[in-house]
Amino acid sequence: MAEVTLEQVKDHPRVEILIQKANEHLGVLGYTEHGFRHCALVARTARQVLLELDGPAREAELAAIAGYLHDIGNVMGRREHDVAGAMIAMQILSELKMPLEEIADVIAAIGNHDEDQGQVVNRVAAALILADKSDVHRSRVRNPDFATFDIHDRVNYAVEDSRLQVEPHQRVITLVLQIDTSISQVMEYFEIFLTRMVMCRRAASFLKARFALIINNVELL
Repeated sequence: MAEVTLEQVKDHPRVEILIQKANEHLGVLGYTEHGFRHCALVARTARQVLLELDGPAREAELAAIAGYLHDIGNVMGRREHDVAGAMIAMQILSELKMPLEEIADVIAAIGNHDEDQGQVVNRVAAALILADKSDVHRSRVRNPDFATFDIHDRVNYAVEDSRLQVEPHQRVITLVLQIDTSISQVMEYFEIFLTRMVMCRRAASFLKARFALIINNVELL
């Protein structure tokens, strides 16, 4: 069986429309952006995390594929979108003739990326979790009316810059955020994202690294 690439996954006839529709459905429900920008960023970051930590190139490619497909299950509904996404991904990757061993790693990562029930089950999952949970930024906010922002809109809109930095020699993975505190206080970030940060810490630990969080030049984790 051939080594399936991220570009081949993107070119699959159903992937584009399912991601587009999933993002549209979440928009109707009031969620932040989960479309092509988010998918591409998570794919790129997940790949880079493993490469910078000296992971095999093939493993990094699987992380990129998992990153691109991880939210495709939202097309079926927000609840258990991780499990739905894993099932959709399995069908797509099977059609592309990816080896079953690789499919298993990718769908395990997708099926465990949500903070409610997800667990760090392999290195692909660890990279996906770190990449997904670090995408906090005002560009994700779709609500045009600032007066009606909920706390998720407000926190995301307050984040002017977000970067996931990997220091391979020190084995440290750092999420660096710049937050406009006139829009949202730092405490509000923890109020809604504490579970995600705990998950990131576990993901980094699985990769034999330490997770750090710096907000407005202050190290908080």
